[in-house]
Amino acid sequence: MILKSKHIMLVIALMTLCGVANTAHAQGLGQGIPTKVMVRAVSRDAKVIGTRVGGARITIRDVSNGIILAEGIQKGETGSTDQIMVHPRKRGAAIFDTPGTAGLLTTVMLRRPTIVEVAAEGPLGTPQSKQRVSKTLLLVPGQDVLGDGIVLEIHGFTVTLLTPNAEDTRLSVGKPLEVRAGVTLTCGCPTEPGGIWNADKIKVIARIVRDGKVVGEVPLKYAGVSSTYTGQLILKDTGPTVLEVLAMDAANANFGLISRDVTVVR
Repeated sequence: MILKSKHIMLVIALMTLCGVANTAHAQGLGQGIPTKVMVRAVSRDAKVIGTRVGGARITIRDVSNGIILAEGIQKGETGSTDQIMVHPRKRGAAIFDTPGTAGLLTTVMLRRPTIVEVAAEGPLGTPQSKQRVSKTLLLVPGQDVLGDGIVLEIHGFTVTLLTPNAEDTRLSVGKPLEVRAGVTLTCGCPTEPGGIWNADKIKVIARIVRDGKVVGEVPLKYAGVSSTYTGQLILKDTGPTVLEVLAMDAANANFGLISRDVTVVR
């Protein structure tokens, strides 16, 4: 009888241990529970940053230890203009979750509710306009974050210097210099007068910088071609000079800058 009782107690102990092990597994104390997460990097006051402008690098990091839980490149289209920019937004309705719209859908393994930093860096195709933005939030094992997902907003403009071109590093003093620049949102969305992204609300200027000081500045006006602005500068002094084009929309905290080192000669 004593042996039988010991046997019964052993069986009960083993069952208890199995129950604890199963509970631990269910709580994600083993390898973790797979949890799907959608992340989208979008341009401030514009659309989603897609493949056409190089996409955005997405990183999900455990705040407590710095370990990267997931990372990848956001790819796809910029999304529906009507849905994002035109139609009134209804609470709970999807804005960015349309077929083909850029985003990174990934799976993270979570052992327990975890505070993470979700970061986006982009647009990757235009290094001069690349920005990094992040937010922290709590993710819970098994609670998938889908649809529009976690949205990260990247501010700024992409500014490209069209004239003078990259080969024109030696410029003549005293002669009018045509400066021609392209200005788009970081998603590649166009700017034009009266458009959805209204050129009339964007200030674009060209500047001459010497020894860290602005010594000349002129406004660039819309050139009649989508996202293109032009004006003339007079280079008054010889020597090393920095030519800058600056685009500004303070109302949306959108700013963009491109700089080029040139030499002014006689």
